[in-house]
Amino acid sequence: MHIKQGMTVRVIRGNHRGEEGKVLYVFPKKERVIIEGVNLIKRHTRPSQENPQGGIVEKEAALHVSNLMVVHGGKPTRVGYKKLDDGSKVRVAVKTGEEIG
Repeated sequence: MHIKQGMTVRVIRGNHRGEEGKVLYVFPKKERVIIEGVNLIKRHTRPSQENPQGGIVEKEAALHVSNLMVVHGGKPTRVGYKKLDDGSKVRVAVKTGEEIG
């Protein structure tokens, strides 16, 4: 997957187009990620130990990876790969050619 936990991404398709946030969780098998503050849903919960009141809780829902772009240097870019002389593979921003950390 071209997106990893902790990266900043921008939504390029769907209802939340243009929103940016930090990746909280990555689900590689489902090709989905959860982004901080994006795609909030309302969940009706029963009273429990953690939430004795119960009620409606807002939380982030997962988005598909194809609807996201990595933000590098303040601009969205595609992710490419480059081989180094020692044989290791490095992720690079296609727009600038710089390494993505």
